[in-house]
Amino acid sequence: MYLDRAGCAWRYLPVDFPPWQTVYGYFAAWRDDGTLARLHAALRAQVRTAAGRSPEPTAAVIDSQSVRAADTVPKATRGWDNAKKVNGRKRHIAVDATGLVLDVVITAACVQDRVAARPLLWNTHRACRRVRLVWADAGYTGTLAIWAATLKMTLQIVSKRHPHTFEVLPRRWVVERTFAWISKHRRTVRDYEHLPASHEAMILWAMIALMTRRLAQPGFTSYRLAAAEPPA
Repeated sequence: MYLDRAGCAWRYLPVDFPPWQTVYGYFAAWRDDGTLARLHAALRAQVRTAAGRSPEPTAAVIDSQSVRAADTVPKATRGWDNAKKVNGRKRHIAVDATGLVLDVVITAACVQDRVAARPLLWNTHRACRRVRLVWADAGYTGTLAIWAATLKMTLQIVSKRHPHTFEVLPRRWVVERTFAWISKHRRTVRDYEHLPASHEAMILWAMIALMTRRLAQPGFTSYRLAAAEPPA
């Protein structure tokens, strides 16, 4: 969590910590054996419960964000996003109605949103069986809705009413806020990870830090998290 927030290299961890090789060893082990995912899911359920919601969500919002890649990212897992003019990777996330992450998929930046949405929705379906409604932007139009129906999910597109003006769109603003939360951690502002799974892990650690801070707040109540959103 220190490295994720500070954005330093593994070798620059302060002397108060064990040797960086030991810390990285636990990071990699928990990333690969599912410990990190289970910890994240357990904390998410606790935060939802503390906010007066059901531990398991029934709706999700999906979106993607392209981030620049450092020279530590191999060419095989990076690409060029022509729309955003970004050479790097793209992170595709599904969040619940309060902005808590349900699943993450990391691809090269050149991968289209509709293509990456399939593994994203599949993983979300496996992790959160009660999710039935998914909100998305116009980039996910097409046959994805038909495919999502096979998972018993309804894909609802939230489009702009005025294409050339800024507006806060219902539901879609929630996932944009989550990207802002994640980007407060310097290790996630740019992708430094050799493996896509490591960048996914850094995103989960950023959300774990956010959720543990919320649970530690005295008098944590639903309005702080839900921001007047209806239960989902």
